[in-house]
Amino acid sequence: MKKIILSIAALLFLSAAPCLLQAQTYVFEKTIALPGNGGYDYLSIDKVNRRLYVSHGTAVNVIDLDTETPVGVIEGMKGVHGIAIVNKSNRGFISDGRANAVVAFDLKTLKTIATIPVDAKGPDGIIYDPYSDRVFSFNGDSNNASVIDPNTLKQVGTVALGGAPEFAVSDGKGKIYNNLEDKNSMVVFDTKTLKVLRTVPLAPCGGPTGIALDAKNGRIFTVCRENKGMSVVDIHTGKVITTVPIGAGVDAVVYDEPHKLIFVSNGDATTTIIKQESPDKYAVVQTLATKNRAKTMAFDAKTRKIYLSAPDFETGTRKALPNSFKVLVYKPQ
Repeated sequence: MKKIILSIAALLFLSAAPCLLQAQTYVFEKTIALPGNGGYDYLSIDKVNRRLYVSHGTAVNVIDLDTETPVGVIEGMKGVHGIAIVNKSNRGFISDGRANAVVAFDLKTLKTIATIPVDAKGPDGIIYDPYSDRVFSFNGDSNNASVIDPNTLKQVGTVALGGAPEFAVSDGKGKIYNNLEDKNSMVVFDTKTLKVLRTVPLAPCGGPTGIALDAKNGRIFTVCRENKGMSVVDIHTGKVITTVPIGAGVDAVVYDEPHKLIFVSNGDATTTIIKQESPDKYAVVQTLATKNRAKTMAFDAKTRKIYLSAPDFETGTRKALPNSFKVLVYKPQ
């Protein structure tokens, strides 16, 4: 009987082993210390020049992705939020929320080229749309998006969004999908005509922030703070297909299409890693322990590493400790 019990236990362990191995998806690798103090927001990757841009107070820290060492700082702004990369024109664009401006810089030298005033308040998220060859800054205090020509370095239009915008993503075919945090909805607009095509309710999602696109399967992943969930939306019908539980205080989400993994960075010191089993079926495969308030993230498609940023905080407070800001690096096993 003892041998039979042991045999059954061994079989159960072997049958469970693939699940256990699958759950151990990502591990901590290192930290990259960065100079200076101040708030922090988006991270952005330049795939061509292999650089990681990290928003940090009134500056942007720049890291070489191949050596994972700091190589420069873009300074002189009032309140940095996001960074958009335009390799076609060899320029980057930074949303300076407190200056109500977008700052253009050279991707090679990191030198500032121009400061572009926008007729809006609180530029926050910022992305480049290759279809229209335009940069869009999403203005949280004006409920709109400012449109920048990356060649003339001028504002060329405005999109009225009907709510407070958060993260946005381009499909590369003339549409941008943008979360409206205060409306619990997602707006879709044309990047050439600058007309809103439709507004999609995201219930049960509350307080949507990060957004990612699975263009092949026509799915949007939108992460929501109020209900601690990631909603999967069919971009053709606007229907919320399913909602997957995530951590608290979410901000960003990224999608690794070749490996069918979705990464959700949460402010509660976790990153939820979700497996896309099919376009309509999803399962959490790992709750990765990260760092308190490490809620913004970038994904390097070449190495499959994820990068998060945060300082250290005084215990039990939101007060950052001086000179403790860093990027945290996690890699696949």
